[in-house]
Amino acid sequence: MASENRKNVLQCEIIETRRELSLSDLCEVCTVTSERVVQLVDEGLVEPVGRYPAEWRFSGRSVRRVLVAERLSRDLRLNAAGAALVVDLLDEVKRLRQRLIRLEEADES
Repeated sequence: MASENRKNVLQCEIIETRRELSLSDLCEVCTVTSERVVQLVDEGLVEPVGRYPAEWRFSGRSVRRVLVAERLSRDLRLNAAGAALVVDLLDEVKRLRQRLIRLEEADES
């Protein structure tokens, strides 16, 4: 339990400070294998900076996307392509809701 709490604190810190993570850092934070991250990169779920896996750097946004994809895969038994699609759709819904709120606030002014 203590290690789970430590992991959650670490994830929040990384996302908030927007540090870049290596492939091994991302694997550790998200408790996934490098092979799984390569699958998610192939599906376009995360887009690392760098040409080869040894050079890859990921943003804090990648942490959230991998964690959500893994939860979808585990809970709904989605494959990597399905999880990537759902995460993209969830992000689009979030963007549209934010836009709607801004438009409603502008109308009220």
